[in-house]
Amino acid sequence: MLPNYSTTWTTVLFCAVLVILQGGFGNCEVCHVDVEEDGGWTTRPEDRIAQPGPCNIEVVDKELSFKGFIDEFAFTKPVVLRHVTNNKKFKCLTKRSALLDRYGHTTVRLSSANSYSYDKRDITFDTYCTNHIHPQKPSTLGNETFYFFGDNNHEEWQDLMELYQKPPFGLPGHSPALSFGVAGPGSGVPFHFHGPGFAETLWGRKRWFMYPPEENPSFHPNRTTLQWLLEDYPKLKHNPKLFECTLSPGEIIYFPNKWWHATLNIDTSVFISTFLSP
Repeated sequence: MLPNYSTTWTTVLFCAVLVILQGGFGNCEVCHVDVEEDGGWTTRPEDRIAQPGPCNIEVVDKELSFKGFIDEFAFTKPVVLRHVTNNKKFKCLTKRSALLDRYGHTTVRLSSANSYSYDKRDITFDTYCTNHIHPQKPSTLGNETFYFFGDNNHEEWQDLMELYQKPPFGLPGHSPALSFGVAGPGSGVPFHFHGPGFAETLWGRKRWFMYPPEENPSFHPNRTTLQWLLEDYPKLKHNPKLFECTLSPGEIIYFPNKWWHATLNIDTSVFISTFLSP
């Protein structure tokens, strides 16, 4: 069988462009689109404390138009988007080996995994990946759990962020801002709300729970999402006001303005959010 020279030269050309633009980001192997299933972010089956759940959020494929997004979802309800972008190359650059090679020495800011994320800790990305991406213990409170999910140094991470293909939708008068994160299985952020945005899972799976703004979910801001799932969710899962879905790699969720949401990483997860600000 003859080799696919077109594919080979496309890969080589892409790698060469990355090296020129980014001063040597990784190598050709990093850029290859045929990557392993978990990108090096391996989760052992026994470390999956939580499992994927049902999905009652509408799932829409790439046929959704910008007008359809504005009319049906932008101001009224969440939606899960599939096949609306192609981030295979960006995903390839977020493999564990690629990120550690490029950013292992950099300092990242961890935030406490409670509703307000008041506490911060600064450590190197290598130390974080080596010592802090572990399964969440059900007994650990939110203020005792720290992970990397938003406080990016945009100057250091800019070359990576610029390669991300943002969702093709937005809100009039709003500008996008990117936030990148990595977290272990069972971790997550309990219920909180803020402005609208999108969130994409690159590696691993992430479970989302949502309530509309007028609904006031019952939760303790210092209890983790895992604790809420184990203790409270069984009594609340039939509430028609509770929206939920589990994102697989490549899927994007949209949350409207001031919708309550909580997240729970099923596996070791790599993810990126696009926040929309007026």
